[in-house]
Amino acid sequence: MKPEIKKAFISFRIGPGQWMPNERFVELLSLFNKYRGVTDEITFFTADTHAPLPVDVTAKRASLLAVRMAKVREMGYSTGINVLTTIGHHNENLENSLAGEYTHMTDIDGNVCLGSYCPNDPYFREYVRRIYEVIADADPDYIWIDDDVRLGGHMPITCGCFCDTCLSVFEKETGKHHTRESLKEAFNGGELGDKLAVRKAWLEHNRNTISRLFKLIEATVHAIKPGLPLGFMTGDRFFEGYDFSRWAEDLAGSDNAEVMWRPGGGFYGDWCPGELIGKSHDIGRQVSMLPEGVFRIESEIENFPYQRLKKSSHATALEAASYIAAGCTGAAFNVLSLHDEPLTEYRPIIAKLHAMRPFYDLMAKTLGRHHPQGVYTGWNKDTFAVGNISQGDWLTGEVGSIVSSHASEVFDIGVPAAYSQADSSVNLLSGDSLLAMSEDELMKVFSSGVYMDANALARLHEMGHGELAGFSVDAFHNEDCIEVLADHPINSGFAGRRRDCRQSFLWWHVPAAALAPIDSDGQVLARLVDYGDRNVAECCMGLYENKLGGRVCVAGYYPWSFLQNLSKASQIKSLMRWLSRDSLLSYIDSFHKGNVWAGNTVDGRISAVVINSSLDSAADLVLMLRARSETISVFNTRCEAAQVASSGSEGPYRRFVLPAFDPWDIKLVVAK
Repeated sequence: MKPEIKKAFISFRIGPGQWMPNERFVELLSLFNKYRGVTDEITFFTADTHAPLPVDVTAKRASLLAVRMAKVREMGYSTGINVLTTIGHHNENLENSLAGEYTHMTDIDGNVCLGSYCPNDPYFREYVRRIYEVIADADPDYIWIDDDVRLGGHMPITCGCFCDTCLSVFEKETGKHHTRESLKEAFNGGELGDKLAVRKAWLEHNRNTISRLFKLIEATVHAIKPGLPLGFMTGDRFFEGYDFSRWAEDLAGSDNAEVMWRPGGGFYGDWCPGELIGKSHDIGRQVSMLPEGVFRIESEIENFPYQRLKKSSHATALEAASYIAAGCTGAAFNVLSLHDEPLTEYRPIIAKLHAMRPFYDLMAKTLGRHHPQGVYTGWNKDTFAVGNISQGDWLTGEVGSIVSSHASEVFDIGVPAAYSQADSSVNLLSGDSLLAMSEDELMKVFSSGVYMDANALARLHEMGHGELAGFSVDAFHNEDCIEVLADHPINSGFAGRRRDCRQSFLWWHVPAAALAPIDSDGQVLARLVDYGDRNVAECCMGLYENKLGGRVCVAGYYPWSFLQNLSKASQIKSLMRWLSRDSLLSYIDSFHKGNVWAGNTVDGRISAVVINSSLDSAADLVLMLRARSETISVFNTRCEAAQVASSGSEGPYRRFVLPAFDPWDIKLVVAK
């Protein structure tokens, strides 16, 4: 049975510069009391630098924190400790950090990060046990493990750990002996199937490594404080194997203690506000991997390095709401100064968050532990294994292009996002992403709706399943191609419209694919011409219904970018409806730049959260809802509800014209 969520879970994370000096600590509590209700939890960092601290330093700080937390409880707040560095992030403050005969995090070429350590090193595991003992002895209400518990991104190296201990563990897991050199060759050379197998085995090794560490932490803490809630902060953890469900079970232990989660990612300044939407999708993926029993999900809101003009109060407040839309049930704000200095300049941001708090509560109470439904980018726990699979170095590969970033423009035109296959109506497949799927997963995907690019189509044919897409790649053209929309119902009103993505501009050059239907059932949506209006290809985009009952669109001309003119945006939305067989719960029908998260409320009504993702105001934004209701409630951030009547219907959808949006404004929509 899911717990009832009566309000959002809101926390503030406080650095040593604010809690160690008594003057700053008193000022901090005064600030929170002035804006009482802005938070329910006050969480204290153990450190403000990113290499592990000696045990005696942590113990001394934990002793002071015991006093600080007692005072916080007297004032009515829940309070706990955030262990900033368990294994360490990167090289920082090394002179004052942990030293000893520990094994450093090691990359596959033998380079090390002096500020982070191998979690499989038995000697270092004893250090971890002592750290969590002194933290538990301070009597916190909960303990957070920070996002240094990962195996990628430990500057100056990238992916680890490939120390001798880890290689020995991997040998026991697989029965195969490797040196760093032979393992690197196995990752990058040989037959595709062999490369995939050893890469997937290493991802499983990484999952096991973090699992062992969490079992150690859980046993240590719960021996001292049985049932104490433990929390973990994550980002996208592809190299680590994305095994959130198992790690949550590890932290819960045999007594099934509460586990909390803090999904995060990079959005530290609002110079590029669209990155807020990207982080929302990052967070949505993370939440989708959590078991249902994890319900206190506080998104990371971080303004590092906490200089006030880097991110506005408005952007900070909007973040938390956007991340609740993506699946969180609250937020953890890390937005105050690092240093021993007055907090006067931060009062406006606290005031803004205080004003937004009722809206966060409304969203969390209305949506609960929800799962956005819509269009899914086709990733899974093994997706990292396919990076640079045909050529290049696996561990320098970028995974983002095959899990989310390729789809950002699809979502920005008002198509609703989903973060798991179970919640999807349409699957977006790019490049080599298919290789991460099992045969059963592939068949399930192609029995539903699929939008795919030409590289994914070529890979599907290599896998022996090209007939499921209905087309093959006839040729790639590298220059001067222009897409022309065909006379087809999907393109209604836009036949003959052209889209020129300027292949000659090398920084966004993408080859254009000429497609050939494999039988007479293939339908043409667009063709290619050149600048002389000569025909280059009869088909560069086509539709097909396959033998599994799935609907497929193959897009061979800039399938993921330059989708934001009226004709293309309209085509894509009509296409998503066709591919989904009108099962999308909601989408923006008007020509606005906006993002939608659609789902169901805790009492079963259709809901949508809509953001105007533009610096222009949005008037007459039309939201389509797959609902029987003739009326919806539209809540603004002041929790004021406008009642909007349907202005018509189209198939199973009702049309609603929403009240005007300011730039980067958010609204909660609930069907009656």
